[in-house]
Amino acid sequence: MKLDQLHNWNLDPKSAIALQSDLATKLISDIPLALNSVETVAGVDVSVRRGLSRAAVVIMRYPQLEVVEIACAERKTTFPYIPGLLAFREGPVILEALGKLRSEPDAYIFDGMGQIHPRRMGIAAHLGLWLGRPSLGCGKSHYIGEYAAPAEAKGSSSAIRHRNEQIGVALRTRTKVKPVYVSAGHLIDLESAVRLTLSLITRYRLPEPIRAAHRAASLPCS
Repeated sequence: MKLDQLHNWNLDPKSAIALQSDLATKLISDIPLALNSVETVAGVDVSVRRGLSRAAVVIMRYPQLEVVEIACAERKTTFPYIPGLLAFREGPVILEALGKLRSEPDAYIFDGMGQIHPRRMGIAAHLGLWLGRPSLGCGKSHYIGEYAAPAEAKGSSSAIRHRNEQIGVALRTRTKVKPVYVSAGHLIDLESAVRLTLSLITRYRLPEPIRAAHRAASLPCS
């Protein structure tokens, strides 16, 4: 899969923050996604161990959730861990893995945040701009914003608000199980991001493409 160069990753933290603020103005997050038009969904995850970052992208047929393709890449971790700048730590190795794909999925779901971010530029939003495809984030832990606990039934959600703006939802993917944190990235609206996330759930808390990418990222790249 060929990707156009959007920007240089070799930035200091101050310059990276400035770039995020600029890129955030380019996000489009008011487009509904018709699930019946989706044929494939990719899950994206990164593991970082002993100074090495390993990214995995797993494409699944939708809605069957059968694995179609797996691509991975690994490289030395060079950008420090700084909250809010995860894309600069993980973005390059993700793009390397994406470049190995033979096909292009219809949508991407990232293990991380979309617009649940101080500058609305979580990794799903940032990489969504590179990809030019619908992208969303599904995080395991609360990052920023205030929300009330959603009802305990599967499918219940509550708005996450930050600076008087809704930036995502806390979503219960299984009854009486801790919620996940879903937000739009790029080229998708929040309602569609929630619907797609729920449609990717089987008997686990996390969507299947993310679970598959997490497993693949924990193994050496072949």
